[in-house]
Amino acid sequence: MIHKLFTSPLNLVVKVGEKVKEEVDKEYYDLEHIQRKLVQLQMMYELDEISEEDFKTQENELLLRYEEAKRREMEQWNELTKRSEK
Repeated sequence: MIHKLFTSPLNLVVKVGEKVKEEVDKEYYDLEHIQRKLVQLQMMYELDEISEEDFKTQENELLLRYEEAKRREMEQWNELTKRSEK
């Protein structure tokens, strides 16, 4: 009983943390969100709102996120097709 009194708040914090991480990952690896950010970045560069160096740095980061998001999407797709084959 005493064990539950001490671990329940900790378990709740862990579960909330996991949910927050899940939501952040969902946005961070959302393909449409990344595409919108790339378009926005391109517009900022064309309007001289950011330097070429900043543009290239941010573009590279977004493209890496895009590649990772596509890889994750393919992994999920492969898992789903494997499950449906069973």
